[in-house]
Amino acid sequence: MLDLTIAIPVKNEELNLAGCIDAIGRDFAKNIVVIDSGSTDKTAEIAVQRNVKVIDFIWDGKFPKKRNWFLQNHTPDTKWVLFLDADEYITPNFKKELRAVLSDDEKNQDISGYWLNYTIYFLGKKLRGGYPLKKLALFKVGAGEYERIEENQWSKMDMEIHEHPVLTGKTSVIKSKIDHRDFRGISSYMDKHNEYAAWEAARFADYKTNKSLQKQYTWKQRLKYKLINSVMVGPVFFVGSYFFMGGFRDGARGFAFAIFKMAYFTQIYCRLKERK
Repeated sequence: MLDLTIAIPVKNEELNLAGCIDAIGRDFAKNIVVIDSGSTDKTAEIAVQRNVKVIDFIWDGKFPKKRNWFLQNHTPDTKWVLFLDADEYITPNFKKELRAVLSDDEKNQDISGYWLNYTIYFLGKKLRGGYPLKKLALFKVGAGEYERIEENQWSKMDMEIHEHPVLTGKTSVIKSKIDHRDFRGISSYMDKHNEYAAWEAARFADYKTNKSLQKQYTWKQRLKYKLINSVMVGPVFFVGSYFFMGGFRDGARGFAFAIFKMAYFTQIYCRLKERK
């Protein structure tokens, strides 16, 4: 087994969790942990049935949220930690590449974390185009944690979503993709992005005045926040998703996905104007 802890933050994920855990398998990682925010469905039961440890998390509305709380209060005893959402399914190619990468101690000596690539499923099928999904979700235990944000009750999201890990050391990339699937349907998709938009609007207000925060951001994040204060942010992301990122290859699904992307960023813009 790899010297790796896979941590799966969840809340009411009975439709996704079983497939997520089964895709990992029993002989891949030293530890698999589910961090549960008081699920009212069969989420915890599904984890226990698969001999996966469940840790209960109750958020007080302040720092830390779920991932940082886990790192601080249940620090993994492995060298590496991978945060995996319940709707993310690791693939055989990903497992093969990760085994090779993490087994190379000489190569990993200066590497603190790895950016991961994901496929995106929309309306039941994998998208060939659209904006690619990448996350810095695999890193050495002790190399850092997710950026600190003092929310003080202004968000309902108890888990780091758009916060990114701030690590000491270099990062690299795992090329093989993880399948990002969500079997909860389009209503869940829309509700989730409504919450994300509210968070992004509040986050942007802090970004404009927080110089230290601006220095931590990647060039893509800085570009997003430059665009987000303009009413054209929605159309820009539509054109980027559908034309430049090849969304047209998915036909009607690609067009609908680009429309949702445009609506999401337009909603952030409107929320910013409303705050003013």
